[in-house]
Amino acid sequence: MEAIYSWLQDVFISPSVLQTLVWLTLVSAAGLTLGKLRVGKISLGITFVFFVGILAAHFGVTVDPKMNSFAQTIGLALFVYALGVEVGPSFFPSLKSQGVFYNSLGLLVIVLGLALVLAIHFLLGISMPNLLGIMSGAVTNTPMLAAVQSTLQDALGAEGSRQVADLALGCALTYPLGVVGMILAIICLNFIDPHKNKEEGTPQAKRTTYITELELTNTKLFGKTILEVVHLEPKHFIISRIWRGEKLIVPTSETVLYEGDHLLVLIHPEDLEEFITFFGQRAESRDWNRPDIDWDAIDSQLISKRIIITNSRVNGAKLGALRLRNQYGINITRIDRAGIEILATPDLRLQLGDRLSVVGESQEVIKAAKFLGDSINMLDKPKLFSFFFGLAMGCILGSIPLAIPGLSMPIKLGLAGGPIIMGILMGAFGPSLRIATYMSNSATQLIKQLGIILYLAGLGLASGAHFFDMIIHGSGLLWILLGFLITFLPTMLVGILSLFGYRKTHAETVGMLCGVMANSMALDYAMSINDSRSSSVAYAIVYPVGMFVRIISAQIILSFFL
Repeated sequence: MEAIYSWLQDVFISPSVLQTLVWLTLVSAAGLTLGKLRVGKISLGITFVFFVGILAAHFGVTVDPKMNSFAQTIGLALFVYALGVEVGPSFFPSLKSQGVFYNSLGLLVIVLGLALVLAIHFLLGISMPNLLGIMSGAVTNTPMLAAVQSTLQDALGAEGSRQVADLALGCALTYPLGVVGMILAIICLNFIDPHKNKEEGTPQAKRTTYITELELTNTKLFGKTILEVVHLEPKHFIISRIWRGEKLIVPTSETVLYEGDHLLVLIHPEDLEEFITFFGQRAESRDWNRPDIDWDAIDSQLISKRIIITNSRVNGAKLGALRLRNQYGINITRIDRAGIEILATPDLRLQLGDRLSVVGESQEVIKAAKFLGDSINMLDKPKLFSFFFGLAMGCILGSIPLAIPGLSMPIKLGLAGGPIIMGILMGAFGPSLRIATYMSNSATQLIKQLGIILYLAGLGLASGAHFFDMIIHGSGLLWILLGFLITFLPTMLVGILSLFGYRKTHAETVGMLCGVMANSMALDYAMSINDSRSSSVAYAIVYPVGMFVRIISAQIILSFFL
């Protein structure tokens, strides 16, 4: 009996590596089970891991602080780096289309939120560290919390341990209403949406390409090859098909254009009017941008196929250098990269995992597919060298002190900012350096989920001892109210501006708002009431920039008040 008691003591009671690991995993398992609970369409998901950790700490669970700190650190680093690698391939292409606009509105949300925090600080006298903890929960951004905790710990040392814990308490108190407040804002914006009863048409937010049919009537282009025509127009375009009477032509660079040719042209949406003038006139015989259009029925002698880049020799190569059109007689019309459609220009560098929409004769398309790889099984093996190397570089980058004029102490990107920046850079430019960074979606999601769950479990266990005392005897209720205001007011103001000022759809608007608030739970709700993919696309565009700016801005503001 004594041996059993001693064993139970070692496993569950006495702080150690084993005991900490057991409680981290038990807290995670229990939190994930509770995360399946829903109230209507609302769920806190994996955030329940955080609250289970708080509850365990409240009832006396004490773990090894060094082991717990390591678990939080490695979890956070894994999460943000995997996130960066995931969004990296589409990050910079997205900025060339709607991304600048979306991120501008997202930055406005952040600025308004910080202005509100400053106003509360001066009006109510609440300390800035506590307010930033409140804000991290209100905007459902735990990496921001980690960055602020790290900055505060560096400034105060061991004496600031209670203040660091209070940051997490502020986050825990405001997090649930951060989710609910965001969903409430979505409902309110949907109620006042001026376009609610209008047909949206095909949202362009999910693509950077637009397909149009043009009739060649510009006499200056008669008798010129496509290569010659390309040199006459500085903006990028692709001629996918040519109808010459009843004859269908898959064009090459040497194809000569004649009067009356009907050209199927792929362009950037904002360039439509310019290309109508350039070629002659619009001659739309159907809606070429419908997602359900049957290309095989339109030109039965040709096939349209989606080919996945899995050949490592193609990774990082320029599309034009492969000369696919000349070798195989095929046309690459569009490229899908991590959910973002980009124009297939000659100087575009291909990456593993790119999905190419290819048109051509059946046998030639098969040959091209063999050359490009088109073997999904090849992508199931994660590129671990690049992952660990990039993560190491991200951690090093996060540790570099950055001197900012006016601040008494330098700031660091930390283990939230450094890895996410390096992840984005590796995902975006790794192929150019012949570094294979692609990971399958399942592998990416596993690493992200594992990382954030470890972080939340450790955070709850580290900060939960004083949680209920704060609510009952402290300023918990006031903090909850302030957190709701920080969630609701900036999102509503910017949402109204987007709907009425810029005439964006409800789906685009709330997707952008969910992205800058890092609120995937609210995004799920938004997508349940909108049929459009625009919400998820806007979310993906804004999320990394919003995450980075929140992490850095919070550290800068805290540095002024230490």
